[in-house]
Amino acid sequence: MKVILLTMKDQKINILDRAHLVFLSFFGTGYSPKAPGTVGSFATIPFMFLFSTFNLSLNFLIGFIIVLTVMACYSAHYIQEKFKTHDPGWIVIDEVIGMLITWLFIYPSFDLQSIFILFILFRFFDIVKIFPANFIDKNVKNGAGTILDDVVSGIYAGLILYGCKYFSII
Repeated sequence: MKVILLTMKDQKINILDRAHLVFLSFFGTGYSPKAPGTVGSFATIPFMFLFSTFNLSLNFLIGFIIVLTVMACYSAHYIQEKFKTHDPGWIVIDEVIGMLITWLFIYPSFDLQSIFILFILFRFFDIVKIFPANFIDKNVKNGAGTILDDVVSGIYAGLILYGCKYFSII
């Protein structure tokens, strides 16, 4: 959290702002000095394991992702407006959401091979940003723009992952 706090020296950071920063950085993983998006994506895997272990329903996971996405859009918009920034690298909650969306396509499967391929596919689509993800990333200048490009990337990755499972490629 030092990185963001150092760039915001002149601005007061209250407890609510700190909560937003912790949430958006996914418990600080977004402050990784190298590849924060990859670190945030990787940090999602233990949470996926917990969802799988507790055998939560698909409907619960869908509802959780929807609530998480709405909260992330609001929180990203609030922080970006307050601190006059747009889509900073330390915001990685969008990667978490994208990973969870990708996983929806094979839920509740949680074998190492599938999770590895899920991770690679999501990171690929998140980096490449195929339309409309690239359009959202470049043209939507609010909290939703920060989050929703990864939703699209998660859907693309999930479709490929589902196809791989369906045709027994993995």
